[in-house]
Amino acid sequence: MTPTTAPAATLRATVLGRMAELLDRSPDPTGDEHARAFETELADRFGTAHAVAVSSGTAALHTALAAYNITAGDEVLVPGACVVMTIAAIRATGATPVLVDSPGGELDFDDLAAKTTARTKAVLPVHLAGRCADLARLTAYCADRGLRLIEDTCQAQGTAYDGRWAGTFGDAGCFSTKDGKLLWSGEGGYLLTDDAAFAARARSFATHGFLPAPAQPAGSRLGHNYRMPEPVAIIARANLARFDDLLALRREQTRHLLDAVADAPGLTPIEPGPRHDWNGYAPLLRVGLERPRDFCARLARRGVPNSVGTYGLTTADRLASLNDLALAPCPAARADLDTTLAVVVHEGHTPARLSEMARIITEEARQWR
Repeated sequence: MTPTTAPAATLRATVLGRMAELLDRSPDPTGDEHARAFETELADRFGTAHAVAVSSGTAALHTALAAYNITAGDEVLVPGACVVMTIAAIRATGATPVLVDSPGGELDFDDLAAKTTARTKAVLPVHLAGRCADLARLTAYCADRGLRLIEDTCQAQGTAYDGRWAGTFGDAGCFSTKDGKLLWSGEGGYLLTDDAAFAARARSFATHGFLPAPAQPAGSRLGHNYRMPEPVAIIARANLARFDDLLALRREQTRHLLDAVADAPGLTPIEPGPRHDWNGYAPLLRVGLERPRDFCARLARRGVPNSVGTYGLTTADRLASLNDLALAPCPAARADLDTTLAVVVHEGHTPARLSEMARIITEEARQWR
């Protein structure tokens, strides 16, 4: 692998130089130079008309839903295989999340159709581990029914589907720049869109409603403080400038680990579909061993972080915090997540560290009973 497994000297110099300049003119409550520059650079990089920088991926999701006036009484269709942050954003608007079964990360279109009602206002696919649903079919489905398509692309930066960036198929794509994402800045997020009116409403919502938007005078609607802070924007801009290297590195890291566990019994790589140009977000393995969730938990205790064992990833209908919603079970999504080992990797993982994780995975698989 290339030596970019640690922050490069040029990244450090860029960030420290801009931070020093920022401190020289701080405190400035009106300062947004770097956040606005980040937006321009994002739109140029990913080929959209607009980008809106915000404080987190969850803020991006909430902002997108609110900017499309999704509110109490509305329903949002979301895959059963999703993270709690997606559901939290829907609930923050007052809308009701409706779970759609999602075997292998793909939305079940029969279940989707059965759960689309007069109250449905949007479909919100979640691109877990950088893998996408059938976005061409989903785009057509939403267009035929007048539904908003809002993509949760927090883990899919750099994934392309049918030659087009994930997060640019729908009305809006929502992204996170939390540590661990390919484009990281500690915390933060952004939205991509070609809808100018939406972008204006999103930017206003993320600034307490203070900014005017079409048919929305300044101060006419409540918003939130979801602005991206300038220090965060400085780091995000510096990493965006080297995004191609970060994307290539993550793919190399994932391939390194998958190759290194090739002899582990009961574990099979989950390859991306033919229409994916996958970002390699996490090495994905199908666990064919007994008690797969216990196996993932064992790996986490031995220092191999993973989605199930470390973060307890499961379908949303099994989350105690959502018991009041009585969400419909999603058996195919549950079976898929319960048997998926998604190893957490990040830019700081060296080849030696990846090899050590692979050794532990293989050792535990051979000893598992």
